Amino acid sequence: MKPAAFAYHDPTSLAEASALLARHENARLLAGGQSLIPMMNFRYVTPDHLIDLNTVAGLSGIHASGETLRLGAMTRQREVEFSAEIGRACPILIEALAQVGHRQTRNRGTIGGSLCHLDPAAELANIAALHDATLEAESARGRRRLGFAEFAHGYMTHALAQDEILTAIALEPWPRGHGYAFLELARRHGDFAIVAVGALLALDARGNIARAALAISGLGALPVRATKAQDLLRGAKPTRESFLAAAAEAGKLDAMSDAYVSAAYRQHLARTLTQRALERAAQRAAEQPRA
Repeated sequence: MKPAAFAYHDPTSLAEASALLARHENARLLAGGQSLIPMMNFRYVTPDHLIDLNTVAGLSGIHASGETLRLGAMTRQREVEFSAEIGRACPILIEALAQVGHRQTRNRGTIGGSLCHLDPAAELANIAALHDATLEAESARGRRRLGFAEFAHGYMTHALAQDEILTAIALEPWPRGHGYAFLELARRHGDFAIVAVGALLALDARGNIARAALAISGLGALPVRATKAQDLLRGAKPTRESFLAAAAEAGKLDAMSDAYVSAAYRQHLARTLTQRALERAAQRAAEQPRA
C-alpha cells in the first residue's frame, strides 16, 4: 500500500520546525521513519502534513559531561551503538541497541523517534525507564523537561503536546564498576521483545548490593520498574537465593495476554529473564574495579 496524500515540509531550524508544527493541524514529525513510514503505508496513520527533522541543525549528538549523558533526539541508533563514550558511561545502552531491529534500521532509526513511538516492548524505552531518563522538549511556547514516568502516558502514547518536539534525552550514568545486563526473548531476531529485562547492580566495598535497578518491558502498555524486587536486593548478598527471590517478585507483576502470548507466559519470562539478568550483572560487577 501507499500512504494517503500529505504535504511535505523540510525545515532547517528548530524554530522553523516548531512554527510549522504549531501552524498545521494533523501534522507528524519524521525522524528516522522506521516506524512512521510503514504505519503511513498501511494507513494506520494519515497525517495531512509531514515535517522532516533530518535537516534541522542541533538535534543530534552525544555529550557526556560530569554526571549526565545527553543524547540529541535525532542521534542515529547506529552512532550510539558504536560510541566509545557510551561504552564507558552507559554500556547497557549498547547491549540493548544490539537487539533493536537490524543494522539497516539502526542506520536510520533515531533515539528520539523510538522513544516517541513508545512501543510497549521497545528496548530504548526500557533503558529510559531503567535510568529514570529526563526528556527535553521544545515548542514555539518554550522549553520543558519531563521525567520518563511523566513522558510515558500509555500504549504508544507520550505526554508531548501536539506542538512540541523532543530535542534530547538525558541519563545519569551509574558509577564505574557497576554491573549491567539486558536480556530479551523475541519470536525472531529483530522483532520487538515478548519480554525484556534491563538490570543494573552496584556493589559496596564488602561485596553486598548497594544499589539495584530493574526495568521490565512487554508485560503491559509501558515498561515497569520492579520496585519490590529492587527493595529485596538492596543490602543483600549477590547470591542465587537473592536473585531467585527478586525474580519471584518480578514474576508477580501484572501482565497482558494477546493473540500470541498469554499473561502467564509473560510473567514466566519476567521471572526467568530477571534471574538471568541479575546473575550476569552481578558477575560483571564483581569483575570490574569499583570507584
